[in-house]
Amino acid sequence: MVKVINQAEFDEVRNSELAVVDFSAVWCGPCKMVAPVLEQVSEELTDVRFFNVDVDKNMDLAQEYKITNIPAILVMKKGKVVNSQIGFAPKDVLVEVINNAR
Repeated sequence: MVKVINQAEFDEVRNSELAVVDFSAVWCGPCKMVAPVLEQVSEELTDVRFFNVDVDKNMDLAQEYKITNIPAILVMKKGKVVNSQIGFAPKDVLVEVINNAR
């Protein structure tokens, strides 16, 4: 399951052993395409926490992580970015991006 969070809840990401954060927006076509793929991946990789952040509602957070293009998928270990994927990617690529960060 991908949990939708805001800036106030972002400590949940920072405290996670391994987290995937999807920075997106409701108007973004590629974001809509990657969302169901991330849901699938989240069901398979149960040891990883998955989050979604709307950049329009959380601009400070988007700026903090230098998000200039969306979707921006950040893989984080204990709050530190260890890998990323910008733009739409198929399931096998997303799984590889996450697994390479382990």
